[in-house]
Amino acid sequence: MTQRRKSTRRVTIAAAGVAALFAGSFAVAQASAEPAASGTAAPSVLSSAEAGTLATTLVDQLGESASAGSYFDAESGTLVVNVLDESSADVVTASGAEARVVEHSLDTLNEVMTEVEAFAVPGTSWSVDPLSNSVQVKVDSTVAADDLAGIERGVAELGELARLNTVAGEFQPFLAGGDAIYSSGARCSLGFNVTAGGTDGFLTAGHCGSVGSTWAASSGGSAVGTLTQGEFPGGDYALVEYTTSTDNPSEVNRYDGTTQQITGAAEAVVGQSVERSGSTTGLHGGEVVATDVAVSYPQGTVYGTIETNVCAEPGDSGGALFAGSDAVGLTSGGSGNCSSGGVTFFYPVTDALSQVGASIP
Repeated sequence: MTQRRKSTRRVTIAAAGVAALFAGSFAVAQASAEPAASGTAAPSVLSSAEAGTLATTLVDQLGESASAGSYFDAESGTLVVNVLDESSADVVTASGAEARVVEHSLDTLNEVMTEVEAFAVPGTSWSVDPLSNSVQVKVDSTVAADDLAGIERGVAELGELARLNTVAGEFQPFLAGGDAIYSSGARCSLGFNVTAGGTDGFLTAGHCGSVGSTWAASSGGSAVGTLTQGEFPGGDYALVEYTTSTDNPSEVNRYDGTTQQITGAAEAVVGQSVERSGSTTGLHGGEVVATDVAVSYPQGTVYGTIETNVCAEPGDSGGALFAGSDAVGLTSGGSGNCSSGGVTFFYPVTDALSQVGASIP
């Protein structure tokens, strides 16, 4: 099973309890923090993709003991990076980002993440929140009263390092099914067309099927591909290799008669605007809420997901999360729906590509 990835890979780290989607508001509680004093020029205006790349670079450069995550201010186009001291702030501002001095480092918050995992139960999620500089713990409606009491005690013992919120619905994978794809007993959504070792294929969610399963473009139709690699739980990705070579473009169905061309893959960043395409609910948009989120489904935990406030429903699993021309994630699961709203988790495309040895054509 895939272990939780290092926080240097992404801006924040988190984990969740049962199933992948949940409904409810995302509480943004500001921690005691202040912008770093600086006489340098104003922060650079960045695209979300540029912010994601810069965030990863800076966290790698500073290390977990001197940094505390980052987030993208979409309104101003500014990447805000949490740091522990003025020398680190100087590095951040010199890069074109805005530095924000906070109290708790990623090292400290990662230790809190481990403590939370010890008392979490199915139906729990936990993640490092760069806005509040604390670990956000969430429980869904399935958590029993006795378990909830234990979680409340655990969070209380962590003091200002952790905060607890309740959300409606139940965390679960979205299995039923861009475009619909069908296998025996399952309908999911195609994520992104890729090339792996000279073979054409596409990415989808790992929980949609097992290695050796065949997939068609219509219910009861002829097979167009076979699932050759995948992981679930641990990760939630799969590679389906087309039966014959194709000229399928790397694009996403926008469900309005148009498509979005995809030219590459990018890391997600908190605050980034994203869109999701799926065969049940079509196209919906929202923002990235957290990254490196571990989600505990009834079948097991999936590590490293992207948490968003984009809605999804059964059948959208495997579908594309994207930002402009960048592939970002594969729909994993969550709670809620597209009538009342909800939260959806996505497995990072960059990780899926690396695991299966594929690239965006």
